[in-house]
Amino acid sequence: MPSINAVAPDKLVRLLGTPRAPSILDVRSDAAFAAEPRLIPGAIRRPFAGLADWAPRFAHAAVVIVCEDGGAIGHGAAAWLRDAGADADVLDGGIRRWAGAGLPMLDCSALPAGDAAGRTLWVTRARPKVDRIACPWLIRRFVDPQAQFLFVPAAHVVGVAQQMGAAPFDIEAEGVRWTHDGAHCTFDVMLEGFGLGGVDGLDRLARVVRGADTARPDIAPEAAGLLAISLGLSRLYSNDLEQLEAGIGIYDALYRWCRDATDETHDWTSHQPAKSRVTA
Repeated sequence: MPSINAVAPDKLVRLLGTPRAPSILDVRSDAAFAAEPRLIPGAIRRPFAGLADWAPRFAHAAVVIVCEDGGAIGHGAAAWLRDAGADADVLDGGIRRWAGAGLPMLDCSALPAGDAAGRTLWVTRARPKVDRIACPWLIRRFVDPQAQFLFVPAAHVVGVAQQMGAAPFDIEAEGVRWTHDGAHCTFDVMLEGFGLGGVDGLDRLARVVRGADTARPDIAPEAAGLLAISLGLSRLYSNDLEQLEAGIGIYDALYRWCRDATDETHDWTSHQPAKSRVTA
């Protein structure tokens, strides 16, 4: 049973990728991170030594602190954050217990360089449809919650990436890592590149995205519906960033279906109350 102000790994893993997931703050030292250079999906690294500087940013937020072993460093940071107004817990057993349980971890070597605040910057083609909404959703929910996205004309994606230090994605150009690879769409490539294939529901979601994005509705029955919704969104919004925010909710719902609800059916009678029996 977790100690006071601690959350068990099996509870935290069920919150990953959901809108209600807490901010996961990894406060391991550089040496400890070098020994295990992976993160819990969606976690942000924050230096323990700078706690007083960054703690106020998380006032009134739900936070889980990740340290090496769930010990003094983690509990000290969580206590400081609670004093700053956060609802802060510690990951029970720290990263050591999480990794030992074989739970999903992010391959940090695949992350593009971040800015001074640690945020990653991404750039892709304007007027997104499927991949260019699905990939930002994946990044925001499982890779970098602070990520920023730029939508520009296709001819300028690579140039903008070079000028602004952004990672280009979903564009066919020499040297671009995050783009289609054979029958796989960019979402597939990111899922593999970041090591997220072990996250419940994401492999199923990837088939739906692939089917919608590559005109292959045969590989997932839901792909045709996702394509229809994506095309409808693109016509509802002329602002790509507004479309992205609307699309995030679509993918939140689709992910939860992929993870938790694929066995549930619905028809006219499935949720009707049972008829009471009248006896003579």
